Amino acid sequence: MEGKFNPGAGSDAGQNQSSLSLSYEAAIDAISSTITRRKRVDSTNVANEFLIMFEYLKILELEDSLSKLKVIHVAGTKGKGSTCAFSESILRACGFRTGLFTSPHLIDLCERYRIDGLEISQEKFLANFWWCWDRLKDNCTKDVPMPNYFRLLTLVAFKIFTSEKVDVVILEVGLGGKYDATNAVKSPIVCGISSLGFDHMEILGNTLSQIAGEKAGIFKPGVPAITVPQPEEAMKVLQDTASHLSIPLQLASPLDATTLRGLKLSLAGDHQYINAGLAVALCRTWLSSTGHSDLLESVDDDRYIPKPFIKGLVTTNFPGRSQVIPDPYTRSYQQHSEGEAGNGDAGELCFYLDGAHSPESMEECAKWFSQAIKKEKQSISEAREVFNETENGYSSLLPDLEQQFHSKENFSNNSKQILIFNCMAERDPRLLLPRLFHTCALHGVHFNGAFFVPNQLSFNQVGSSLTPAATGSPNVNLSWQLTLQRTWENIIRGGKDSDQKIGSSCPEMPPPCDILLNDSSQENCPNTKDHTFSAVMPSLPETLRWLRKCVQKNHSLRIQVLVTGSLHLIGDVLRMLKKCP
Repeated sequence: MEGKFNPGAGSDAGQNQSSLSLSYEAAIDAISSTITRRKRVDSTNVANEFLIMFEYLKILELEDSLSKLKVIHVAGTKGKGSTCAFSESILRACGFRTGLFTSPHLIDLCERYRIDGLEISQEKFLANFWWCWDRLKDNCTKDVPMPNYFRLLTLVAFKIFTSEKVDVVILEVGLGGKYDATNAVKSPIVCGISSLGFDHMEILGNTLSQIAGEKAGIFKPGVPAITVPQPEEAMKVLQDTASHLSIPLQLASPLDATTLRGLKLSLAGDHQYINAGLAVALCRTWLSSTGHSDLLESVDDDRYIPKPFIKGLVTTNFPGRSQVIPDPYTRSYQQHSEGEAGNGDAGELCFYLDGAHSPESMEECAKWFSQAIKKEKQSISEAREVFNETENGYSSLLPDLEQQFHSKENFSNNSKQILIFNCMAERDPRLLLPRLFHTCALHGVHFNGAFFVPNQLSFNQVGSSLTPAATGSPNVNLSWQLTLQRTWENIIRGGKDSDQKIGSSCPEMPPPCDILLNDSSQENCPNTKDHTFSAVMPSLPETLRWLRKCVQKNHSLRIQVLVTGSLHLIGDVLRMLKKCP
């Protein structure tokens, strides 16, 4: 394969960097070639396909070293990634060398692999990837074909963690559990099941019982299993599976916020206390099972957790989940304007990112967003009161307030909420969007507008740090986005058919910016009702340009943008924000 990385080749730094980039591009191309449109499991021969994983391990001579890894294995519908991130952070805070494998990545493939909390370098990834790729290429046959996308990435994870000699590996299941590539680990230290719900039903089944059965497939004889409160139908399957294997099934309660001793979880949202509770239970069991019970600081109070646990919980980093990012472009524009004109003349633009993509997680996302909006409104209200006091004699507070809110005009609380949404075609927007809309409305948040945009990458492309920011394509198929818009319009119109309304608008033409500056301008856009609008946009960059134009036209405007529905969409936004000047 062309483009292999040889770290010893050449002495010029620029040449080495160029070789590294070429090799990374070649690796990305090779990985992309393993992606297909077929379903990730085939019900007719799924067991046989899964068993091929053990053939790959033989080819790579990883069987013995893999069996020595001390693994925490986590499956679930929602929260499994956050649970893994919490667990890694806790055990790292306890002094262990950690390895973490999660999916999907948001910007770059290397995000999937973390050693001691840091994503691995491209050099380290390439060394391990080409080592695996070459051996698989040389030894795979018609009966043992090259592994597909996720199996390949999982094999690379096994190679990385065995090479790095980590003390603990936290593995997030990719999809399902029983036949997932990560389930090639035969004897983990402990298994966990996060909250279960409906997702990937075209693969895992149409009932909670079927889905729970797939997730419980990671349970092993002699390996403790832990789960969180589940719907009765799902819990029964987990209990029956554990009983059949003669293993204990522990129920982890949501973390009591008071155990953090005045601190807060680093991942926002009430649902994260469920994930944190599971992570604490998994880490306790891992420590007890590996001979490190002394780190648990035996205390009579069950709610007590050791200080390293608290440190891990309040410092966990997991991008794209309940993440808030002010737009760097708008801030840069604002600072530039201040430098030239003496005061900023742009409003504020802030992105609220959450990769929710199941009905249950969509509801949690809506709760988190609504609470964040409520807290910000409260902060602005309090700041306005203090600002009024500064004009009455407390001028020493004025610089701090202006630094926080950028200008006096931003105390006006002229905030607008916008939705940017996309989801995979396999998911039913009629299950996702109503949960989002009604939960936000229940908490007093009503979107002023919604944009439906396509993903930047096609199905057979792997995103990386080398991927250019999306530019949009005049030939992009927007039929799915029109379906999403139609679903949204039906919701806000109380279930009435809005086909005619949507058809009368031009979906690729954004509404005028005045729609956010003056409520009376709603009549200028044919696709609005009760001061809200929706639009299908041909690309994410065009959507961001529209939002930035709006805040540049009105320095008192605050736009709060919820981006959700797909982790791939979250990755597109992060990639664009990262590339901002």
